[in-house]
Amino acid sequence: MSFKSRFRAPVSPLRRSFDQPSHRPTVAAMLRRDQPAEPVHCLRPQVVERAAVAFRAAFPGETMYAVKCNPEPAVLRALWKGGIRAFDVASMGEIRLIRTMFPQAAMHFMHPVKPRAAIRAAYQEFGIRTFALDHPDELAKIREERGGAGDLTLVVRIAVPKGGAAYDLSGKFGAAFRPAVDLLVAARAVAARVGVTFHVGSQCLDPQAYVRAIELASKVALRAGVRLDVLDVGGGFPVAYPDQVPPPVDVFGRTIGEAVARWFPDGVELHAEPGRALVAGGASVVVQVDLVRDGMLFVNDGIYGALSDAGVPAFRFPVRLMRASEAAPAPFGLFGPTCDSADRMNGPFWLPADVREGDYVEIGQLGAYGGALRTAFNGFDRARMVEVRDPPLLETPGYADAAVAA
Repeated sequence: MSFKSRFRAPVSPLRRSFDQPSHRPTVAAMLRRDQPAEPVHCLRPQVVERAAVAFRAAFPGETMYAVKCNPEPAVLRALWKGGIRAFDVASMGEIRLIRTMFPQAAMHFMHPVKPRAAIRAAYQEFGIRTFALDHPDELAKIREERGGAGDLTLVVRIAVPKGGAAYDLSGKFGAAFRPAVDLLVAARAVAARVGVTFHVGSQCLDPQAYVRAIELASKVALRAGVRLDVLDVGGGFPVAYPDQVPPPVDVFGRTIGEAVARWFPDGVELHAEPGRALVAGGASVVVQVDLVRDGMLFVNDGIYGALSDAGVPAFRFPVRLMRASEAAPAPFGLFGPTCDSADRMNGPFWLPADVREGDYVEIGQLGAYGGALRTAFNGFDRARMVEVRDPPLLETPGYADAAVAA
């Protein structure tokens, strides 16, 4: 074979194999030569690199990638090639991975609630100095585990109103206004630098959501009488899906820049934590049809594999049948391979009406969380991974024309 594929343990996506992969062919060539019986994750590093370049050009501050979104080493290498030098980490596993791959990278521990052992190791062993928090007890933990040093950057996560994002993230983390004020005052007393962060929700299509959150952050700082050193606008930056076309990435960057200039006229160090926006287009998953019944395709991957977002969250992903067909398109739902009736993805996913058992279907925009959320439920724990040169199945406005190194 003129290409290589490799098996992985998908329930342990933070692999420790950092060898440079060889070039892979197209998805179609891979299928012709290999006829895989397991799902195949098709990585597109060039797409990830291009997205990193585009986002960095559009965002008027430091871009730090949210590792949880896709920790695959090939993806991380593409982000590094695209200029990403800072990472939002949330666990010791992510910290060790980034330090092993990129010894000079900046890491920010942005999980608001951390085990004491993780705080201590992050500070003492890995040199991390930026920590997020949203509760006084977390501040006490950080103070006690830092060993008395005064070189911390403490970033208070504030709660923002529920918006129109696909995933609302307002229910778990974030201090309300008055507690946030008190927490910022307390952090200022013990930290070299302080900041505020928030998260407007995942797949946020409205740039004004960031404006409203920035205004709220400024009011928290004003009430606390604290000048912020850092403003972290979090993640949530969107990509295109079949039923969602977001504004171009430069609109988000320009809108955020204008809001920061208005509400922080004295200046502030600006950060963002994109995940989906950088990597969604950088991978697809090829599944095989096992049965066709009453408008439903039984396929060999599902919500316990790469397609979690297609289940209850009801994301619709771009799809293509991997053979020629002249049949008219028809709407299909998908059943995954497990025995759980909840392993269902209603879509609709539009494919030629003559799709049949044995066909391969490529499902795009799965670089975000498609690999990271895989499980071994019901024994369906095998997946292949290859790198391909195909363009993404769907382009997101503002990313396609970014210039990358040859």
